[in-house]
Amino acid sequence: MTSSTDAVKLSISGLNMAFGDAKVLHNITIDIPARRKTVLIGPAASGKTVLMKCVAGIHEPTRGAIRLDGKPITGISPRDRNDLLADTGVLFQQGGLFDSLTVWENISFRPINHDGMNRKEARELAIDKLARVNLPASTADLLPSELSGGMQKRVGIARVLASQPSLMLLDEPTAGLDPITTKAIYRLLDRSIEDSHATVFAITSDMDAARSEYDYMFMLHEGAIVWSGAVADIDRSGNPYVLQLINGQADGPIKMRMKARA
Repeated sequence: MTSSTDAVKLSISGLNMAFGDAKVLHNITIDIPARRKTVLIGPAASGKTVLMKCVAGIHEPTRGAIRLDGKPITGISPRDRNDLLADTGVLFQQGGLFDSLTVWENISFRPINHDGMNRKEARELAIDKLARVNLPASTADLLPSELSGGMQKRVGIARVLASQPSLMLLDEPTAGLDPITTKAIYRLLDRSIEDSHATVFAITSDMDAARSEYDYMFMLHEGAIVWSGAVADIDRSGNPYVLQLINGQADGPIKMRMKARA
């Protein structure tokens, strides 16, 4: 999938994931290029979030390997995995904020607890990141429960940006956000790639964003990769799965499921 000039940031090979008898992912083999934005798409219950959680070290795959910068993050101790993933920022689909911490403490959690930043500087950093996701400074002292779902999403993005990670794992980064804020978020991601050489691997259900904001794309269907390539190649791909999903067509090989798998 990657061009000859793209280094590989994240490599997944032969990955399988099952929960008991339920097989969720089947022989996933993909390479995520460094310093690019790569998007993972797929219908509901196709295994997208499970795959992202495997990369984030939350799930240990049933079989297969994941390498970050050439180093394995599967088949090792939790402590070693945490060390290797220390420079990874994760945005969960529901935000994943700490309920007992204020907004600014959530955003600055890693700078304070991992990097040793003092609280005054950390609060200033948090307020700066809030402004970048179109939230006022007055938001800083609120608790997550006092925010709307869209605001919580933006705080989650601000938290990822505050730690300046080399790898960003983003599950639905702009879901529920207005078009202006959505554009602002993607420009922030572009700036992170340019300034700190970050790599973005995201899940999205926004097909317009998938087309316009990313460099490469993978598509999952029923736990397997059914298409991969440059976003610029979608329309001439000839792949019925990706064309049905990206164009929102009712007819095609993807059948609607009434009950989604977690």
